[in-house]
Amino acid sequence: MSSIAVPAKLLTVVQLIPALHSGGAERSALEIARALVQAGHRSVVISAGGRLVEQLQAEGSEHITLDLGRKSLRTLGQLGALRRVLRELKPDIVHARSRLPAWLGRWAMKGMAPQPHFVTTVHGLNSPGRYSAILLRGERVIAVSQTMRDFVLSHYPWLEPVKVRVIPRGIDPADFPYGHRPDDAWQKAFFAEYPTLTGAPLLTLPGRGTRLKGHHDAIELLADLKRRGIEARLLLLGVIEPGREAYVAELHELIRLRGVTSQVVLTPPRHDIRDIYAVSALVLQLSNKPESFGRTVIEALSLCRPVLGYAHGGVGELLAELYPAGRVPPGDRERLVERAAELLRVAPPISPLQSYRLIDMQQATLALYDEVAGG
Repeated sequence: MSSIAVPAKLLTVVQLIPALHSGGAERSALEIARALVQAGHRSVVISAGGRLVEQLQAEGSEHITLDLGRKSLRTLGQLGALRRVLRELKPDIVHARSRLPAWLGRWAMKGMAPQPHFVTTVHGLNSPGRYSAILLRGERVIAVSQTMRDFVLSHYPWLEPVKVRVIPRGIDPADFPYGHRPDDAWQKAFFAEYPTLTGAPLLTLPGRGTRLKGHHDAIELLADLKRRGIEARLLLLGVIEPGREAYVAELHELIRLRGVTSQVVLTPPRHDIRDIYAVSALVLQLSNKPESFGRTVIEALSLCRPVLGYAHGGVGELLAELYPAGRVPPGDRERLVERAAELLRVAPPISPLQSYRLIDMQQATLALYDEVAGG
């Protein structure tokens, strides 16, 4: 992978995000933090904390714990603390990646001299309105896909198109090498941990424990395949998270009702996602609402693993460009099971990925920072 260019001007950049547990926005925050450190900048992330903090700090960034994302009046009590932190740090740029932290960041910066530059990233297709519009008030607004850019420009006619930059998410091909297969020791340990997943092709749906991610559709797909006499296993990867206990119980009940208890495994987030993709016959992307991007699509395709997903939002955009055979109409169970059966039988070949590289995303973001800071 190419290296990060050394800038003419060193910056202090503060990223605001609710927490650092898992998710695309969180991973993007870490990837940009890493690039900032590599380029010699000072990188600070402010969040409520989470399992990714250790990695963030190990890679050279600072972390300050403030809960800026909880939708509660108590969160307003963090405003004073945030203002004190920003005045101490004197950042050149404050980069907000979520709506409530963006509101608090804007309020906290009022009256600061010099005034930090304000940059935002719109990671999700949020309901249009005044609350969501805060993410469009940055000096530059990063859209993570063309789908995202079209969405915000269509819903906010006052937004100047020149301010909106498409910087797609990216992956490091070295992290998801084409044709990778995990070694025998990993496979033995993994399937010993989850013996339920042995004996049939593995379908993997990666995604945190929210209804948006389409876990119900994945369970129904497995049951539909079973009714057709097609054996498969299903891994709901990353669904078990703190605070999601009721949702996980709901999924277990649906699994019981559909008679596939012996074919499904639910797990917390894991660090060996590359190896899990590599042993999967299909990687699923079944979000029931359009998503802004779909990083799991490019991760799996980079490894040469077939992806089956709904053709809407950023996922549909990626599949149309990179793997059209994996697209199905959103919510169409009949087409979904038919296409799954086809791909399990004979999946079309996948070419090595030539776009959506992490280094491109990092360099474009740092160039944008340099631009707004007057470098």
